Amino acid sequence: MFRRERSIPLRGSAAALCNNLSVLQLPVRNLTRFGVVHGPSAQLLSAAPEGVPLAQRQLQAKEGAGVSPPLITQDGVADVVTADDSGLLCVWQSGPEFKLLTRIPGFGVPCPSVQLWQGTIAAGYGNGQVRLYEASTGTLHVQIDAHARAICALDLAPEVGKLLSAAEDTFVHIWKLSRSPEGGYIEVEHCHGECVPDTQVCGARFCDPSGSSFAVTGYDLAEILRFSSM
Repeated sequence: MFRRERSIPLRGSAAALCNNLSVLQLPVRNLTRFGVVHGPSAQLLSAAPEGVPLAQRQLQAKEGAGVSPPLITQDGVADVVTADDSGLLCVWQSGPEFKLLTRIPGFGVPCPSVQLWQGTIAAGYGNGQVRLYEASTGTLHVQIDAHARAICALDLAPEVGKLLSAAEDTFVHIWKLSRSPEGGYIEVEHCHGECVPDTQVCGARFCDPSGSSFAVTGYDLAEILRFSSM
């Protein structure tokens, strides 16, 4: 279970972009840094554990420059997965030259967010589904009808295999992923659901690798909402 913590004020609301929240936890002074895109600029904030903002900067993009959500995710073995508006997923091995390992066909639905964890791809789609694939073969392990509207963000807590999904239906869900030692297939357990009422959610991230806290941004919402486990 999670409870609402003190929110972090923003100078302006988050832009209506998928994955519009970045989180970096620093061991120095136990600080957490947040990044949010607002129009042609990016807001960078540092906050203490209790949510008190310690510093805030705003970086202006060059005139005419665009912003786009991160559709590339890299895991600990330096493999990369990319996604596009048709839902096509491509798994690459990085190095001096990228090598295409697997292509997973789309089905006409955009995939705005992907994550890679221990050889498993988690993909969030515009129809509210989360699909889990084997990265090496493209085999579909699990299909979850996770949300009633388009998914706008996915994140993973790598230490424990928790998956966070957030969507335009105002819900954030947390799932526990595990691999069966017998058959090697992926098992999924729903751990928590959080409604962010009257908010067009556009970003959500875990704040630590153990998945004990997470943060949410929304369009026309001039704050970062924070939740921590009870």
